[in-house]
Amino acid sequence: MTLTANWSYPTAIKFGAGRISELADHCKAVGLKKPLLVTDKALAALPITAQALAILEAAGLGHAVFSKVDPNPNEANMTDGIAAYKAGGHDGVICFGGGSALDLGKMIALMADQAPGLSVWDLEDVGDWYTRADATKIAPIIAVPTTAGTGSEVGRAGVLTNTATHQKKIIFHPKILPSVTICDPELTVGMPKFITAGTGMDALAHCLEAYCSPFYHPMSQGIALEGMRLAFENLPEVYANPSDLEARAHMMSAAAMGAVAFQKGLGAIHSLSHPIGAVYGTHHGTTNAVVMPMVLDFNRSAITERIEKAAAYLGIKGGFDGFLAAIMALRAELAIPENLTALGVDPAQLDELTEMALQDPSCGGNPIEMTRENTRALFESCM
Repeated sequence: MTLTANWSYPTAIKFGAGRISELADHCKAVGLKKPLLVTDKALAALPITAQALAILEAAGLGHAVFSKVDPNPNEANMTDGIAAYKAGGHDGVICFGGGSALDLGKMIALMADQAPGLSVWDLEDVGDWYTRADATKIAPIIAVPTTAGTGSEVGRAGVLTNTATHQKKIIFHPKILPSVTICDPELTVGMPKFITAGTGMDALAHCLEAYCSPFYHPMSQGIALEGMRLAFENLPEVYANPSDLEARAHMMSAAAMGAVAFQKGLGAIHSLSHPIGAVYGTHHGTTNAVVMPMVLDFNRSAITERIEKAAAYLGIKGGFDGFLAAIMALRAELAIPENLTALGVDPAQLDELTEMALQDPSCGGNPIEMTRENTRALFESCM
């Protein structure tokens, strides 16, 4: 093995209950005078959003909000957001919400002032495509997660669905890493239980796939392992007791840790869930949770020893089978659907979904090489 790699790690994180009160101060610190707060449709009407906007308005930073964000955001959402950004004369973006709002807010900041001929699809996470963008034209970004799952608040990419092809694309640029991230667990208390479950399983999936990835990244490996511990210990607690702020805080940490860790790679969990989400509009984290045990079994021959070590660290008895049983028990406790059929996936579309999964960049990090034949069989096992 050649021990050569490129590593990068996150940004300034302001972590703790009540720290949303610092929002205006951090805006001013990065030079924002008229930020646009980007959130999703459901969150826009909730008190935590009104609280954030009131903090901005009291500091003379306006109270502009854009909320036309679909659960799986697409280029039409981005175009509308850019129009709102330009019409309001804004100078930066506050990404406020779950993964959808965080990702779309970053796309607005990335593309609002780029040259007219540049498409967002020209910046897909392929090679050095990100250099096609003018880095000096990317607006400052502040991230405020209100869920504990995606980890987009500490990432340099966003996921955007192409409505023409129904494909999720990962758009990357180093400068869309938020300048400041506010992780306030109080903001996550009001999440519906199914969102708490789905986002928490997303964090676990990020940590698990990064941990199993065959690439060399020992720092991410350690972060992934500890992130799994935090998720296993705290996700059932926040699901049963939504107001447990300590457990909520640990889940926010697990989410950020998962996004840092998956610099090491993702795998079949994500390469299956991305096309399902794009075609059927399913919740990403929930879809990850549905396919997780089947993917573990698919990769068994390549990851048994690694999973046995993780199980020992996590206090799970029974090695690989014990770990798999723990995943199944956690899914049941969180009322995760048992299979893709329960999510509404049509078996007639499995050939199409297989082709889409093989085109997803996540499949390149799977411990077992994904082929047309074994990926189709994996989909079938998830039905």
